Amino acid sequence: MKVLVVLPERAPFVKNIDASLESLRDEVGGNIQAIYPFAECNACIVCNDEGKLLGLPLNRALRDEEETVYDIISGKFLVVGVGEEDFTDLDQEQLFKYAEMFEAPEMFVSRNGVWEVLTPKDIAEKCDEIIEHYYDD
Repeated sequence: MKVLVVLPERAPFVKNIDASLESLRDEVGGNIQAIYPFAECNACIVCNDEGKLLGLPLNRALRDEEETVYDIISGKFLVVGVGEEDFTDLDQEQLFKYAEMFEAPEMFVSRNGVWEVLTPKDIAEKCDEIIEHYYDD
């Protein structure tokens, strides 16, 4: 089964895995949870069901239609195709779409109980602002 693998702090990559439950468990490091955050119903995320409880590293944020973060996935996860009764390959279009969606690793900072999500681009822009402010003074 052709899936997209997304690791914390790394760019996603394509991998061929066995379609068995055991193989999915091995990939995410424990019991699996399927999450359906995409508007289309022919793809989902498979992650470790206890990722947050186990303290796995924060990986990527899930956002709603307004780009508001509503959850953060902990640990390694897979984006897989969804068939009528089981998980399936992602097609080329899906691989491209989700690789682009999860391309940039994210950093998470909690301020007063609110999570801020930063990409490398965000961090570079903030550094530029600091440098400009420092040299403008």
